Amino acid sequence: MTQDEFDYYNARNPHVYEAFKKFTFQVIKTGRKYFSARAIWHRIRWHTTIEDNQPMFKINDHHSPMYARQFEKDFPIYKGFFRKRKCEADRN
Repeated sequence: MTQDEFDYYNARNPHVYEAFKKFTFQVIKTGRKYFSARAIWHRIRWHTTIEDNQPMFKINDHHSPMYARQFEKDFPIYKGFFRKRKCEADRN
């Protein structure tokens, strides 16, 4: 996924990043030093489809590393909270 593709999706789905931040901060409050962005991603799916009983909206697994990068960019104190593979987005 390119940064442009992520930016396009993120701009049209701000509720996804809000959920990502909410669930990430819940994990941080438990005292964990590291966690999985993919686990947060699946938590968003669970929350929207099971807890909120919303119709399933499309959420691509390839977005989770980009949301992890966005979170660490917005909250640099948590840089390294998500372990990530190097990608093109890291060069920006």
